[in-house]
Formats: sequence, C-alpha cells, structure tokens
Amino acid sequence: MNSFTIETNTNQYDVHIGEKIRHELPSFLPKEYRTIMIVTDSSVADLYLEDVREAFAAEQRVFTSIVPAGEASKSKEVYFDLITDCVQRQLDRHSLIVALGGGVVGDLAGFVAATYMRGIDYVQVPTTILAHDSSVGGKVAINHPEGKNLIGSFYPPQAVIYDVETLYTLPEQEIRSGYAEVVKHGLISDIDYFESVLAHGGIHKLSSSILMEHLVKGIKVKAKIVEKDEKENGIRQYLNFGHTLGHALEAELGYGRITHGEAVAVGMLFAMKVSELVYGVSLPINKLYDWLKKNNYPMEFSGLDIVKLIERMKIDKKSRNQRIQMVLLKKIGQLDVQEVDDELLLKIASDFFRELVTN
Repeated sequence: MNSFTIETNTNQYDVHIGEKIRHELPSFLPKEYRTIMIVTDSSVADLYLEDVREAFAAEQRVFTSIVPAGEASKSKEVYFDLITDCVQRQLDRHSLIVALGGGVVGDLAGFVAATYMRGIDYVQVPTTILAHDSSVGGKVAINHPEGKNLIGSFYPPQAVIYDVETLYTLPEQEIRSGYAEVVKHGLISDIDYFESVLAHGGIHKLSSSILMEHLVKGIKVKAKIVEKDEKENGIRQYLNFGHTLGHALEAELGYGRITHGEAVAVGMLFAMKVSELVYGVSLPINKLYDWLKKNNYPMEFSGLDIVKLIERMKIDKKSRNQRIQMVLLKKIGQLDVQEVDDELLLKIASDFFRELVTN
C-alpha cells in the first residue's frame, strides 16, 4: 500500500492507495464518527456499497443514498435531494459523508458536505481511474446547464481511500476517461512520465503494477501543485490543461454523451495545436493522436456548432472579461496561461475538428 500526506496552507489529509482497503475504511479515518452517510451511484452500489457499509461498526448509524450513474447527477435537483437526506437522517456537524464512486459522486457528495450546515467532514473513496485526479485537491461542484462545475467550492476531504481493486470492474469507456487525466499529468510534468504511459499502448490490458505506478505518479503530480496553490490563483490552473475545450464540448454535446476524460483528451489535442501556433513550437500531437485512436477515443463530432463551442469556452472559470484564457504548452512540463483571440480560436477549431475526421 502507498500512503502520503497532502499539506496545503489551510489543511492536510492523507491519501491511501492499495488493494482491498475499502474493507478497512474506518481505520483510515482521522477520528471516529457516530453518524455516516454513504453517497454512491447506481452502478457502484451493486458492486461495493455493502463492502463499505459493513466495514463500519454495528453501533454506528450508517445511511446510504444512491444517485443515478452519470454526469447528469451533478445537478441542482440531485444535490437538493441529498441535502434533504442529510436533514431527514439528522446528520449534524460531527457526522461524515463518504463519497463512494467516480468523479461525479466525489464532486457531488463533496459539495453536499461543503454546504450542509456550512460544512461537515467527508472522505473520498474513488472507484474509477478518472477519480485519481478529481478525488485529490478539494475541488467540489455541481454543473449548470450552461457550463460544467460552475457551482462549487474548495473543500478538502478528511482522507482519500483509493482501493484499486475497484478499478478491475471498470468498463472500457471509463478506463479511457481516466487515462486521459493520466496522460495530462504526464504532459504537465515531464516527458518521461508522458512517454511511459504512451509506451504501454493499449490501456485495457495493463497489469495491476503498471496501473498502480501510473496512478501514484499522477496523484503526486497533482498533490505537488495543489500544495503550492490550493485555491487556483496561479499554477493550479495548469491542471486544467485540455479542460477549456473539454468542458465546452461536454456541455455542447449534452452531459453524458461522452465522458469527461474523453472530452479532455480532445481538449488536450486542441490545446497543443493552439500552443504550436502561439509559441511557434513543435509538440508530440501526432504521437498523442495515434495513441488516442488506438484506444478508441471518440474523435468525430458531426453537426458540432463551432461558434457555440467558442461561446461556451468563454464561460470557463479562467476566462476574464469574456476573453478566453487557455492553459498552453511551451514544451512538455512547461506551461502558461494565455489569452487567445476569439477569431483565431474559431479558425483553429474549425480546422481542428475537420482534421480529426479526415486523419
């Protein structure tokens, strides 16, 4: 098992990564809780909910709330229903919420914890590869129909308990979604990490040891950045590489049409294309494109309104005065945030999506 501590200016918490540790979840908590509410989704509930519930002692009050699987659950309606569950089950400021699931459950349950009674404790128990990114760092949110994660807060968990055994049941699409963020961590840190991920080729046949290695590296890349910039005032923005277009694409297509990671994968290719034009550099776009194609990432989006897509990019949290700010690469591991002109983006985006189909 791997364990390490994330320390920021306002908080510190431990991250534990290993096999079967969901069965010992209470031993990783910083204190004892009398009342616990486990929030999970309809897919994860059938697989792991009982394991986690049975880990708690008989004298503890343990409740469960199951939300529909998928991005659509990060809505005001589902959020409000969960708040109602907290009230009806008489959770107080000394209670605990357990976020058992992928990034959607982590964001949603974390936002409930952040806002119920002005904040109660929660822990992240991720069950997807994608959640190796979202469960660490303390950003919690729900979506607005006009944009992703526009309603949220910075609210760190009390612990992250990552049982990698839960990853062995993931469908192919969820593996793709998660590995996009693994690749992102390589691109924003160092070329060796990036190339080691691509060198293994098919992500659906990775050994448990390689998977663990990639996840631990990815979490440590994010942890190092979060420790320096918890509230996204500076370098933490680099973690949004690929997300400006990715979030806009998710919203424009309709949440759930493609996964978050699949959208980010396209967004990273686009950000690299913009980077080459802005900085006059050469980046491994073709190498990443070939890897994405090999692993069946969606690349064709018929009927996409590019003008609306650019308008959605303006709603991105990095935007200033309706001007799009993008995280760009000068080279692997060296990033910057640049304002990019709408007309230039429109031309690049039109060419980019046409090339995705013809390549």
